[in-house]
Amino acid sequence: MNQKAVVVFSGGQDSTTCLFWALKEFDEVIAVTFDYGQRHLQELECARSICQENGIEHHILDMSLLNQLAPNALTRHDQKVEKGAEGELPSTFVEGRNMLFLTFSGVLAKVKGVKHIVTGVCETDFSGYPDCRDVFIKSLNVTLNLSMDYEFVVHTPLMWLNKAQTWELADQLGKFNYIREKTLTCYHGIIGSGCGTCPACELRQRGLETYLEQKEGV
Repeated sequence: MNQKAVVVFSGGQDSTTCLFWALKEFDEVIAVTFDYGQRHLQELECARSICQENGIEHHILDMSLLNQLAPNALTRHDQKVEKGAEGELPSTFVEGRNMLFLTFSGVLAKVKGVKHIVTGVCETDFSGYPDCRDVFIKSLNVTLNLSMDYEFVVHTPLMWLNKAQTWELADQLGKFNYIREKTLTCYHGIIGSGCGTCPACELRQRGLETYLEQKEGV
């Protein structure tokens, strides 16, 4: 039986690692990217380019309503990218994003006859985002199944990995250099190593350095 998966795909380090993980685990992979008014169209172009290079069916869905509902630093130029003060979420948090992305991914998956959905959310390095928690994913998985009377399985390969371990997984998949050079994690829209100063770049670089140190020490 041909096993298929839909991957929630942004073109960043985490989702690209999940994309290659899915290509190894499943017979066929479909990627879905969401246009929610990101500051940088480079994110959409990066996702499209990676899918084209790897021969992956790719869908970009319009989620611009999210930008109207939930102003945030990822979509508004007048908001600074800032870490959250004590007890507060970072300015980059987008209310309801993962819930909506996974719900629409589920609709696409059912239409395509696909039961497996893959997402790169992670509770280990999640910046306090409530919709990256394992309990949320399990809850939404049940809700998706009930709402569409369908047996979805939501996979989260990175859920319990820190950034160094995510780099290790990319290396195990044989895609370390590809992900290092061709993905876009930076909040300022710079592919590869990024700007080096935004929270996303700092987290990515810290994880990379830790992994390389561990690898050299083996």
